[in-house]
Amino acid sequence: MASNSIAKSLRQRPEDENLGIGANLAYGLQHVLTMYGGIIAVPLILGQAAGLSSSEIGLLITASLFAGGLATILQTIGLPFFGCQLPLVQGVSFSGVATMVAISGNGGMESVLGAVMAASLIGLLITPVFSRITRFFPPLVTGIVITTIGLTLMPVAARWAMGGNSNAPGFGSMANIGLAATTLVIVLLLSKVGSATVSRLSILLAMIIGTVLALCLGMTDFSKVGEGAFLALPSLFHFGYPSFQIAAIVSMFIVIMVTLVETSADILAVGEIIETKVDSRRLGDGLRADMLSSLIAPIFGSFTQSAFAQNVGLVAVTGIKSRYVVATGGLVLVTLGLLPVMGRIVAAVPSAVLGGAGIVLFGTVAASGIRTLSKVDYRNNMNLIIVATSIGFGMIPIASPSFYDQFPTWFATIFHSGISSAAIMAIALNLVFNHLTAGNSDQQSVFVAGTERTLRYQDVALLHDGDYFLNGKLYDKNGVEVPIVAPEFHSVVTKRHLGETALPATTS
Repeated sequence: MASNSIAKSLRQRPEDENLGIGANLAYGLQHVLTMYGGIIAVPLILGQAAGLSSSEIGLLITASLFAGGLATILQTIGLPFFGCQLPLVQGVSFSGVATMVAISGNGGMESVLGAVMAASLIGLLITPVFSRITRFFPPLVTGIVITTIGLTLMPVAARWAMGGNSNAPGFGSMANIGLAATTLVIVLLLSKVGSATVSRLSILLAMIIGTVLALCLGMTDFSKVGEGAFLALPSLFHFGYPSFQIAAIVSMFIVIMVTLVETSADILAVGEIIETKVDSRRLGDGLRADMLSSLIAPIFGSFTQSAFAQNVGLVAVTGIKSRYVVATGGLVLVTLGLLPVMGRIVAAVPSAVLGGAGIVLFGTVAASGIRTLSKVDYRNNMNLIIVATSIGFGMIPIASPSFYDQFPTWFATIFHSGISSAAIMAIALNLVFNHLTAGNSDQQSVFVAGTERTLRYQDVALLHDGDYFLNGKLYDKNGVEVPIVAPEFHSVVTKRHLGETALPATTS
């Protein structure tokens, strides 16, 4: 009987809804298109920095697609102790790019892959510590992190809208920005259509329409789709067997710590968005899946895996909460990793089209965070200061990317991510002001005082039962207007109430 009750409760989770093969494939493809630019960016950057040939960079991209697909399936479907079973898309983490480029310059790709494997193993071992911190992630903290995720992604959308590649001749041209704007308008128009299906697929349909329009205007090129192999199985240890260097492993472990913080935030964020429970056990399962995927990825020639924040935004904007949709997207990624020709087709989608859709997606993430922050109690506490300081701190590396250039490498690696900066600050301030309450003042901060409407006890006590306000005037229960006099005559009004019963102080 108990097992039937547990099974029933599991079926009732919003993420367990199965929409069918057709819908899963359509919405899953939408997830893939949303994160495709991000998942190929890391192997492109790292491959070029390491001096790899075009064909080898292609193998890096294929490996990243394949590994990201496997990681997504593990995270969404799950195994015992691995996978949070939430609609989270996994892919190569961007937070480690600078570190991996530095490692490749000293020890080559073998050292990069070895550092990723060793650091991920250490991360896997310490996940029980991270899985027990959910009580330190109230709506105050998760709202800050979700809002910061959306805000930090907006520069990505802007860069895509300008063309993606800052070295390209047309970067920032009106043609690219116009294409992005057109895609944005199409998203908004399709979202307004009465059909729920069309509205939910607005991002995917807008990308298709935008790509067709770009093709007609000569702004994209499909001529290279037929070049290269049609089918290619993953090549194991193509770049050599991993080598393990202490300095590289330590540097990469800092990246793993950042990844754990960001993935924790993404898991809690998507749980908040789809309104499902995320406890310490589920958070731990998600982090273990993250680390296991990162440990295995170098075998195929890929790198650290983490949840993609932009796809959290897609879940929010479409309202599609099913984890099976995202698992289907994982299968699409695996297929793209096996079929380079499919990857070349998806790669032909112009960056400007992605930018137009990204404005809606990333903005929705920020809006979801603001909605979460609206649930926070700001009365007679320091929560407003915590929100202001944390978001401001998270915006520093976004507003000034070179801010941490003179800091120690380990510090810069952690705080160069706006998401990590905001998360660390929010957790720390929440601990200081809301958990370690010793020494807290019982008076509001000068920054907080006056931000909410309050009434003095003596004012409320002067009201009678049945008194009411209408059009700015005060009336008693019989509809007789009660004069409201200037402050200097307040004592005269007070005398009217002496000896009479007043409303209690709790009356609103």
